Amino acid sequence: MRVLVIYCHPCEESYNHAVLETTLSALGESNHEIRLIDLYADGFDPVMSPDERRGYHTPEANEIPVSRYLSDLKWAQTLVFVYPTWWFGLPAMLKGWCDRVFVPHATFEIPSETRQMDPKLDNIRRIVVVTTCGASWLMSKFVGEPGRRTILRGVRWLCHPKCRTNYLAHYKMDTSTPDSRARHLKRVYRLCRLIT
Repeated sequence: MRVLVIYCHPCEESYNHAVLETTLSALGESNHEIRLIDLYADGFDPVMSPDERRGYHTPEANEIPVSRYLSDLKWAQTLVFVYPTWWFGLPAMLKGWCDRVFVPHATFEIPSETRQMDPKLDNIRRIVVVTTCGASWLMSKFVGEPGRRTILRGVRWLCHPKCRTNYLAHYKMDTSTPDSRARHLKRVYRLCRLIT
């Protein structure tokens, strides 16, 4: 299976980097084809420029600034997002990647008065999110987990109608222990080994 891993964290010494390494190891042991997008290592600019926004609805021209990432999306059968949940949502870098890369005509057709939004990434049949949250499970649910909904509802809408999703979070990360972090890495490993 062709798996695209999208990673977003600025620090190589972070726990999220350990999550990434576990993810890649498990996927590799399952003999998947893997591509990695490391947004910070790429120096990705999450800010959409005025000219890019003006051309956002222009077919093909809107693909030029993000062509490499679109090529990866069109190659992939599975997306795995690895990131920290900050303020209950996506880190700005990852949100900006979504803003800039999921462009109309390439990833979806804009709805009209007579038709709904038409997804264009039907090659993607699974989305996995692996994240860390400083807040508790209860507080995250109370706020509504906007980051989770952005990916598992918003991005999923652009994919195959039968696209499956998984969400795995280490809650209360700010008060985590070595034992809780080790248990989470084991869950990440098991989940990524089972991806088919």
